[in-house]
Amino acid sequence: MDGLIQLVAANPFWVWAAIGALILATEVSTGSGWLLWPAASAAAVAVAALLFPQMGWVGAIGLYAGLTIVTTLLARRFWRPSPADESQDINDNISRLVGHHGRAAATFHDRAGRVFIDGKEWAAELEGDAVLAIGAPIEVTGINGALLRVRPAR
Repeated sequence: MDGLIQLVAANPFWVWAAIGALILATEVSTGSGWLLWPAASAAAVAVAALLFPQMGWVGAIGLYAGLTIVTTLLARRFWRPSPADESQDINDNISRLVGHHGRAAATFHDRAGRVFIDGKEWAAELEGDAVLAIGAPIEVTGINGALLRVRPAR
């Protein structure tokens, strides 16, 4: 055990590099995005331990803690993930229809009907008290489960 302690004490660069690599491997396997900053901080401390060997373990741990806190807070402030509803999923063929225009494929009864958009017919519900006849222009305003929410086009 004494040999391991001496090895760690004599090679702080490799210890911090290994810590950074382990944290980075965890980040890659989870994909959270938040472990990038502790991994980068460990890499920075490894370089600092190489350049300033007199820093010692207490200084290295303090530097690591400070860098991790600062980089995490800066990332939280300046690198915000986009909300899920703003992300564009190319496989989501329904949400991409919001804002599209089409025509009523049938007369709407009790706010329910069908619309024709981009060469396809969709089940739809009408917003408000408007009346839509077959062929009337519509605009998709949202999605409610499996139904498109539509209104008369302006």
